[in-house]
Parts: sequence; C-alpha cells; structure tokens
Amino acid sequence: MEKYVIGLDYGSDSARAIVVNALTGETLATAVKYYPRWKEGKYCNPAINQYRQHPQDYIDVLEASVKEALAACPAGTAEKVVGIAFDTSGSTPAFTDATGTPLALLPEFAENPNAMFVLWKDHTAIREAAEINRLCGEWNIDYSAYEGGIYSSEWFWAKALHVLREDEHVRAKAYSIVEYCEWLPALITGVTKSDDIVRSRCACGHKAMWHEQWGGLPSEEFLTTLDPLLAGFRSRLFEKTETADKPVGKLSPEWAERLGLTTEVVVAGGAFDCHMGAVGAGVTPHTFVRVIGTSTCDVMVATYEEIGHKLIKGICGQVDGSVIPGMVGLEAGQSGFGDIYAWFKRVLEFPLKEIVGKSDLLDEEMKERLVAEACNRIIPALTAEAEKIPAEESTVIATDWMNGRRTPDANQLLKGTITGLTLGSTAPRIFRALVEATAFGSKAIVDRFRNEGVQIDSVIGIGGIALKSPFVMQTLSDVLNMPIKVCKTDQACALGAAMFAATAAGVYNRVEDAQKAMSSGFAMEYTPNAANAKLYEEIYRKYLKVGEFTEKALFC
Repeated sequence: MEKYVIGLDYGSDSARAIVVNALTGETLATAVKYYPRWKEGKYCNPAINQYRQHPQDYIDVLEASVKEALAACPAGTAEKVVGIAFDTSGSTPAFTDATGTPLALLPEFAENPNAMFVLWKDHTAIREAAEINRLCGEWNIDYSAYEGGIYSSEWFWAKALHVLREDEHVRAKAYSIVEYCEWLPALITGVTKSDDIVRSRCACGHKAMWHEQWGGLPSEEFLTTLDPLLAGFRSRLFEKTETADKPVGKLSPEWAERLGLTTEVVVAGGAFDCHMGAVGAGVTPHTFVRVIGTSTCDVMVATYEEIGHKLIKGICGQVDGSVIPGMVGLEAGQSGFGDIYAWFKRVLEFPLKEIVGKSDLLDEEMKERLVAEACNRIIPALTAEAEKIPAEESTVIATDWMNGRRTPDANQLLKGTITGLTLGSTAPRIFRALVEATAFGSKAIVDRFRNEGVQIDSVIGIGGIALKSPFVMQTLSDVLNMPIKVCKTDQACALGAAMFAATAAGVYNRVEDAQKAMSSGFAMEYTPNAANAKLYEEIYRKYLKVGEFTEKALFC
C-alpha cells in the first residue's frame, strides 16, 4: 500500500508544505504560504533589530499550505498520509501560559510583540547575551561549553530574559517558554498543558544550554544569579529532550478535520530547519552542508569516536542527536547571506521609489510598473556585470557582518564594513565584494572546524541561492577551493522533515534509511577555478585584516 508523509518547513518569511511518497521520496505537491502579518511588517522594528512573529501567522499558513498541497494530489492521497513533521527557524522562543498557549494568542496580548515568537534574527538581547557569557566564565560549570563557548543574543535564554525585563505584563502571565519547533507538534496533537510539550533535543541542546552532563538545563542557582526574574522557570520547563525521529503523538480530532487528514497520522518531534535540511540533503560524516538563504546555517554530523571529548570553539554547538540520532550534530552559520544582497538592493532602490515613483511625468500605473520592473532587475543586472570583473580586480573588500556575526565566535555588536572604494568603484564592483564577503565568511567557518580537528571532505549547498545563483556558488567554490554539490530539490528542509515523519511513522527504522530511500539527488556541481582559488587566498587574508580592524578598533 502507498504511504505518504507531509513535511512542513517554516522559514523566515513563509512556510511550505510538501506531500511526499514515503517509499520513493517523490514529491506529489508543494504549497507555499507567506505569513500575512509578517508580510505587512507588523511587530518588527529593524532600527533596533526587533523581529517578532505572531503565532496566528503560523496557524494560518499551516492550515492553508497543507490543504492546498493535498488538493493538488491525486484523489485518495489524504487517507494514505501516515506522518507529518515540522522544521522551523531557531532559536525562536515565546512565553506560554500553563496550557502551553503562546501568550499572543490570548486576547490581552494579541498585539503585544513581547508576547510573540522572537525570531532567530532578533538581536534585542545583546546585553543579556553578554551577561550570560560573563557568568558562564565565572561559574564552576561553563554551561556554554557545548554551544561553542559563546552564548548569542539570537538564542533562548538571552531572548527570554530580555522580554522579562522589558514587559511586566508578559512577566506576570508567563508560565513557561517554548520554541516554535516544539509548539507546532504540540498544537496539532492537542496538548493542553505546558508540562506535556515534548522538547526538541535540537533546539534545547544548541540554544538553551541543555546537556546531560549537568542534568539538563543550567541550574536554578545559575539562572537566578543571572537575574532573579528567571526564578522558577527551570522547574516549569523540562529535564528530558527527544530527537526528532520520535513520535510525539497523533493528530487531534480538531486538527485532523482542519487539515483534511485522519487521526491516525503520526506527528514527529520538531527540529530546526537547517538540521532537517541537512538530512534532506544527504548529510553524512565529513560533509559540510550549507543551507543558504537570508542567513546561512552550516550543519555537520560526526561519530562519537571522532568528536570524543573535543569542544569545538566558537560554533553554535555540538549536540548528541540534534541532526541524526546516534551522531553528534555540529552547527555553525552566518547571520547574513542573502539578506546582505537584499540590503544592497534596497539601497539602490531608493531613487527608483522616491524619485521615479513620485514623478509627475508618468501616470500612476506606468510608475508602478516601471519601478517594479527596475527593482526586480537590480540583482540580475548586478550579477551579470559583477561576473565580468576578473578576480584579480576585486579591490573592494567587505565584511559580511551587516547583521552581526553568528560564527565563528558570535558577536552581534559587529557591523558590516566596505573598504577599498575609489571614485571608480561601481555598483557591480561593490556587489561582487559583498558576494565575496559572504564566501569569506563561509571560509572562516570551514577553517575553524578544521583547526578544531573536524574533517571536511565535501560540501553540499541547499536553498534558493544554491539553486538559482551560479555566480554566488562559483565564487563560494573558488573561495573554499572545494567542489560544491547542489541539492536537486529546492525544498530540502521540507524533504528532511518528511524523512523524519516517515521514520516516526514507522515506515523506516532509522533516519539514515529514510535518507537513502527518499533522497532527491543533486542538480549540479561547482568545481573551483584553480587560478581564482589562488587569488582568493590573498584576498581572504585582506578580509581577515579588515575584519580584525572592524572588530577591535571600531566595534570593540
């Protein structure tokens, strides 16, 4: 009998649902839905790096995407769906009441950003992260040891503490805290108590300083020394975590009806998008998987024997079972990648929107069409011209820290820099420098892994940029001086979620078995240009010098 699974991938701007044949990996249908409130720019303030998402957005796109995907499948598919799984961005926590309901779903908090999910790229908690790092350095246990030794403002405890300090109303109502990769499975299985939410090994290990070595979360004494406002939360959170291949329950009657599925559908545990994406891409030991989008997340797996007692410094953590159960998951990444190109595009859009868009020479329809066409063609035009510039003429040097630095060595206070400008510097030359900067940021991560004793033999790229931007990918291959395979599917994260759904539903005994059966394969491979690779070694050293000056002299 045919068996199908649904993988749900929740990204920064949208969520997509894919319906997959659990036996072959064939994708029957895909549906993508944008978060309606987020699309309007609600609850965000980029000037202070505040990015919040309403849980109702997540609910709306869940129902809409699954229904649309199923509607595009042959008749009878829904009845044969056996499993469903989520991946989400992270760390993206929210406060809940005792029922496990995010506070923003309660009427009194419906428009309060502090009651919403704090998106991964929210950097409002820089002060709190610094305090956590200071205390970790002074405490008898370094609770950040398995998270690279540097706690980030992008992560669980920093964000939670910041909100508690900012908002007395949230503080008065908050019972617990949940990552949204944990909340979505709980939602559709009908969990009504916060204490019953199954906690993600991936989220908790990489972002909440959970580790078996010290009995789970940091001690109550540590947390209350950090700030008394955290008193009691540890006991209302969790001791156990589970890997994402474990079922957390079955669809509740309510959600079975809302999604058009049966109550026999098994719901898998949740995990972060890039971790499931790495599984969907075919990660194995010594493979460096780059999930390339608005930011990047770099994921690897290693055997217990290889890692041993090593603590990899300056990354986003090493967690047993966070990617593939039975292996250590390693995570790194960049706080900005596609976002950097998007920023430059917005800079160039200014005269189009503010001058052409307000011109008296054209009617309103023509202005709108002209501005839209010009804006849509900026990146392709920049790319076409940047490609023509030889690597030896890459005299503009940039850093990739417009949104701070995630790894190596998290520092969200950093800002981007561009140097080497002359009166002859053009927009395509600056764009090329930005592309090279994002590649250099990747090389810094690869170098850190290797310097810490982690073997990297191959690179896999996934995501929209990997599939759609040959210029970016060739530059990345040249800078890393390594071949890069690009995953065939543009939904590797959702496919990875589908693999976990198939495993949780019992179609496969192990995630690795699901990988082998359901893999999409590769669309293309980039090989480094030897001459460019040599040139980039020299330019990379300049990048490091600019970065050192930026960090130590400008934003220390």
